[in-house]
Amino acid sequence: MKRRKEMKSLIIVSHPSIETSLNQQFFKEATRRLDVTWHHLEKCYPDGEIALEKEIELLKTHDRIIFQFPFYWYSAPAHLKIWQDAVLIYATECLRKKELGIVLTTGVSEKEYQAGGKEEYTISEFLRPYQRIAHKFDMTFLPPFVMAQFMYQTEEKKWERLIAYQRYLTLTGKPTLVNRIDWFLEQLRNHPLLQASNQLKQEYVIDYLCKEKEALEDLMFTLQELKE
Repeated sequence: MKRRKEMKSLIIVSHPSIETSLNQQFFKEATRRLDVTWHHLEKCYPDGEIALEKEIELLKTHDRIIFQFPFYWYSAPAHLKIWQDAVLIYATECLRKKELGIVLTTGVSEKEYQAGGKEEYTISEFLRPYQRIAHKFDMTFLPPFVMAQFMYQTEEKKWERLIAYQRYLTLTGKPTLVNRIDWFLEQLRNHPLLQASNQLKQEYVIDYLCKEKEALEDLMFTLQELKE
């Protein structure tokens, strides 16, 4: 099977105390084997003086731009705003037709971000300025990836979020169920996490997912025929 081309992501991280952030260390570990660039603004520019040429070159050489930050008072830490003020005005051409994603961490449950919840508004509503930035630069704005209350999640849930985060960074094309299955199969074939002793189990999982994908494609084809 021909390997799918992955998106090359630039993760622009803003966090003033990243070394003590379990969220960010979890994310960083998740990127270790991926073809992505981890770019921590506070580490690179502790004095807030942005190297414009370096930043423009990074934007030019990546397909998917990710702003990753904790949700501080319904906004991002100051360094990301400093970066935006210094760089975006010069980045019109190198951002066009690329993708912009937001990876957000919050200490409040995601269900509270809705009408009637403690936070009253949805996360999408709070992130409207980033959506507008994407549209202004003719970029595709991705649905935000939210990691809420990391400390309270089970180990199983953390692993699920790790896989979802890796997919958010590298999945090519629309996040349909078929594309997600393809992505997962690609990871199993090329980045096997199972030991050699579990090779048979891994092959079984791959075979099962391939069959499920075929069944799903047949169902989608049938539904399309019924619509027509």
